Amino acid sequence: MNALDLLYIPLAIVTSPWWAFKRRAGWRERFGHVDVPPPAQGRRRVLLHAVSVGEVAALRHLVPLLTPGVDVVVSATTDTGLVRARQLYGAMSGVQVVRYPLDFSWAVSRFLGVVRPDVVGLVELEVWPNFVEACTRRGVPVCIVNGRLSERSARGYARIRGFFAKVLGKLERVAVQDESYAARFKALGLPAERCEITGSMKWDAATIEDRVEGADSLAAELGIDFSKPLVVAGSTGPGEEALLHRACPPGVQLLCAPRKPERFDEATAAMGPGGVRRTALKAQGRPAAKGTERFVLDTIGELRRAYALATVVVVGRSFGSQYGSDPIEPVALGKPVVIGPAVSDFAAIVQALRDGGGLVQVEGERLGSTLTTLVGDAAARAALAMRGREVIRSMQGASARHAALLTALAGERQ
Repeated sequence: MNALDLLYIPLAIVTSPWWAFKRRAGWRERFGHVDVPPPAQGRRRVLLHAVSVGEVAALRHLVPLLTPGVDVVVSATTDTGLVRARQLYGAMSGVQVVRYPLDFSWAVSRFLGVVRPDVVGLVELEVWPNFVEACTRRGVPVCIVNGRLSERSARGYARIRGFFAKVLGKLERVAVQDESYAARFKALGLPAERCEITGSMKWDAATIEDRVEGADSLAAELGIDFSKPLVVAGSTGPGEEALLHRACPPGVQLLCAPRKPERFDEATAAMGPGGVRRTALKAQGRPAAKGTERFVLDTIGELRRAYALATVVVVGRSFGSQYGSDPIEPVALGKPVVIGPAVSDFAAIVQALRDGGGLVQVEGERLGSTLTTLVGDAAARAALAMRGREVIRSMQGASARHAALLTALAGERQ
C-alpha cells in the first residue's frame, strides 16, 4: 500500500453510493483478477487501454495492423466499453479482451502480473499514476496513442501540475492528434522531445461504405417507413431529444440513440406519447404500429446500422452543456451530418470537416430550418456527403504510425 492508495480508499468509501447506483459489474476484474494466457512463445505483447466505447472503436484499424507481429490485449474501463471491445475484437486471433483495473497498487500489480505486456498504449489519455509507476518498475514502456487533452481537462490537470508532470515524465512517448493537444501536454510538463503529432485514429476507424449489414433488419424490426425521410440522432444528451422532437419537420421520422443507458426512459418520454423503444418492440416480436414516427434506440452496438438508414444524421451531445460526440462514422457512411456548437472534445475533427464543406454546424435555434432544408434537397445532401468523405480520406494514416511506434517500443524491451 502506498500514499495514493491511502487517498483512494476514503475516496472510494465516499463515492460508494454513486457506484452502487451505477450498478457496476465485474468487481473481481476491477481488482486485477483477470484471466489471460501468457503470450505466445517468442512473441511480444502490446496492451492497449481504451476507456469506453469511443476509444474502443478508435482501435478498429490499429489492432489488425499489430496482430501479425505481436499479441494484443485490449482493456476497457466501462461496462459498455468492455461489451463493445468484445464485439469488435473478442473473436480475433491473437487478441484478448479484459477489464482494466482500479488504480490501487495491489490491483494494478496483480493485473500486470497476469497480462505481462511488453509495451502499453493508453488511448487518448487515461493516465493513472499507480499503473504508470508499476509499469515503470517492471521496465514496461508506456505511451499515449491518439493523444487528446481538451482545454477543460488541461485546466483541471493544471491545478496539480507538479504531480501530473511527474507522471507524464515517466511516459516513453505521447503521440497526439494535433498541435493544440501537443501544446497542452507540454504546458503541463511533458518533455518536448517525447511528444509527436501523429493524427487521429478516429479517421482510420471510419469505414467508407454505403451499406451496413443488419441495417435492413433493424428497420424492419423497428417499423421504419422507407417512404418517409428519417433523421437519426446519435449519442444524444440531456434536453436534446426534446429539441429534436420539436425541430424535426412534419412527416419526418426521428430515431434518437441516447449516449448513456440510464437516460433511455428520459429520452423516450421526451419524444412524446408516440415514442417507442427498440427493446420493447423486440420483446413484443413485432414492429411499431404503422404511422409511428418517434423511435428510441436503447441498445448497444446498433448505432452504425441506424446511421445507415438515415436521410440526415444529427450528432448529439453538441446542443447543450456537454462537449460533443464524434461525427466521423456517419460521414463515412455517406450521410449529410449536422452538429451543434458544443464540440470542444472533438474540435479539431469538426473543424476539419466543416472547413472541407463536409458537415453543417448550427445553433439549436437553427436546427429545425436546417433539417427542413436538407430533407428537401437531395442534391445538397449528396454534395455534403461527398465532401465529407473526401475529408476523411485526406486525414487517414494515424493507426499505421501508432502501430510502428508500439512495435518498436515492444522490440526495444529487454
